[in-house]
Amino acid sequence: MVDTPLWRPSEDRIAASQLTAFMRRAQERTGRRFPDYDTLHAWSVSDPAAFWAAVWDFVGIVASQPYDRVIDDPMKMPGAAWFPGARLNFAENLLRHRDRRPAIIFRDETMTRSRRLTHAELYDEVARIAQALRESGIKEGDRVVGLMPNGPETVIAMLAAASLGAIWSSCSPEFGVRGVLDRFARIEPKVLFATDTYHYGGKTFDCLDKVAGILADLSSRPKVVVIPHNGERPDPSPLPGAAHWNDFRPGGATPALEFAQISPARTCSFTSQRAAG
Repeated sequence: MVDTPLWRPSEDRIAASQLTAFMRRAQERTGRRFPDYDTLHAWSVSDPAAFWAAVWDFVGIVASQPYDRVIDDPMKMPGAAWFPGARLNFAENLLRHRDRRPAIIFRDETMTRSRRLTHAELYDEVARIAQALRESGIKEGDRVVGLMPNGPETVIAMLAAASLGAIWSSCSPEFGVRGVLDRFARIEPKVLFATDTYHYGGKTFDCLDKVAGILADLSSRPKVVVIPHNGERPDPSPLPGAAHWNDFRPGGATPALEFAQISPARTCSFTSQRAAG
């Protein structure tokens, strides 16, 4: 057991942190003192409604309609309804900045592929994929899934689905066919984003045969969009109705990006995935 921390931030770094700024704002808001993290954590447990109302205001949640109350029953865990009455969009909050600061910095496992996207570029890419999903018939409540490694296209597809009020779920491409079907079959996706290959443990693995096996057992018959992970252009023709990412993604001027305003409980559904590059 390690008795002392392996690393500790400097006092200047602590003073400039967002957590310190939040503690200062919470003190002004409540009249309470929060001299350290333990005190702040204790408040979050003893009065979750006040704590999360302070978080909502501090981070500046973008919502078309404010919440009626923070939580309906703080003693109901799990199952409590958070911020009932509010209407907002998860993607709108993440895409609020549209400047030249970096939003995504990506490097794959091999360290031979890298990519940077600014906030403005990310917004543009999400708007294009959202338009393509809308033209494919995706609407609020529909399911969109990804069999993809961690990368820019995965983030873009997720945000595009969320902007429409669709539900997103994903699996790492390391999953076997049965493991993917256990997750995807029950939610009946309408669109499946899939990588052609992925890197793991220093090796490159093909994914399109796995996608074909998945499609054979998906009753919803989703539209498939193939993402080239290795920079080459894969042939999606063996997959029924499949399209290449670059063909699915419309060109021209940046389309208008409209954000479906929905309940916080339904903004987006996520499933975890292990990192695969």
